[in-house]
Amino acid sequence: MADLQDDLHTGTEAGGLDELPVPLAAEAVAPEPYAPVSDPDDEPLTRARAVLAAHPVADGCNGLPRALRSLSWYDLELGESGVATDVPRLREGRVGALLWSLHVPESGDGDGDGDGAVGATLEQLDLVKTVVRAHPEGLRLAYDAGQAIDARNCGRVAVLPGPAGAAALGGRLGILRSLHALGLRVLTLSGVTWAGEAGLTRFGEEVVREMNRLGVVADLSGASAETVRRTFAVSKAPALCTRSAARALRPHPANLPDGLLAELGAAGGLCMVPLTAEQTGPTVRDVADHLDHVRTVAGPHGVGLSGTYDTGTAHPLELGDPSCYPRLVAELLRRGWDEADVALLTWGNFQRVLRAASFTARAAQTRREPSTATIADLDG
Repeated sequence: MADLQDDLHTGTEAGGLDELPVPLAAEAVAPEPYAPVSDPDDEPLTRARAVLAAHPVADGCNGLPRALRSLSWYDLELGESGVATDVPRLREGRVGALLWSLHVPESGDGDGDGDGAVGATLEQLDLVKTVVRAHPEGLRLAYDAGQAIDARNCGRVAVLPGPAGAAALGGRLGILRSLHALGLRVLTLSGVTWAGEAGLTRFGEEVVREMNRLGVVADLSGASAETVRRTFAVSKAPALCTRSAARALRPHPANLPDGLLAELGAAGGLCMVPLTAEQTGPTVRDVADHLDHVRTVAGPHGVGLSGTYDTGTAHPLELGDPSCYPRLVAELLRRGWDEADVALLTWGNFQRVLRAASFTARAAQTRREPSTATIADLDG
């Protein structure tokens, strides 16, 4: 019955965002004690909440699955003080979808053929499904753009599994297909010999082609410049950088130089700026500076958001958990961002990448059989 009620609920109409309610001048009211006039800066926050009601946040990286492993009991729908992410805070922040990171500590084998990362990733995929099943009123699994929209329309937060580390493949394309069948939708191309400082090897290129065939999106955060550029050349689908900001503003190794930002935008990719003090700075204004810069260099279709909550990183002031997204959007509105660009930033750009991945997969499956290539065949 709750699902039916959620289905009947209608959201805010985009055309009515500027028409905020005002009191009727002719209405007789009793005199009230004197109060100072509201700070005009409150108005962008009101507008921000209205925009996000129609165009919620698609969060590019959230580390909740690993964070929950340290808790003996939790209730994400009621609220959970042991983590930064729970359903009440996601709703307050107008989060409509988020990627749940499946990254595991590096095993140190480097060649991506150890079984430890494979098993750990499988365990995290199982945990993601268990957590979502335990919170059906707040969370719903989604594997493509349409399912993410369906979840949002039913009043749930869409959870997409990924990104996982490339080591999770164990150097075998059959494992990639198995992980996709279990729900994996984003894979980070770094930390393995076939996607290293020298770029993609022949096997690495075959992995990208198989990802295209399946609909698994490439995540290039932390990848070498050579890997990034070769992925742009090989992939028929756009890529994500799930936690990268502008290196011109902050010289963090995961941040992108302007040249790569421009190439990412030209390739239809998406730089999802993280809300971390280390990568973007200690204040909400610093984060907005990065968003301004990425939008200028990569274009308005090339910028997104990545909360990186529950990943063990410190966050800027006023952005301590997912409920704070309206504060960031209010800062952008103060800077002159129009609502159309905010809508692309929060929801539209991520949806475009998911749709492109699905379209590419459908086209590739008509031309290409599952690959049986191995590292030994191509790189040996």
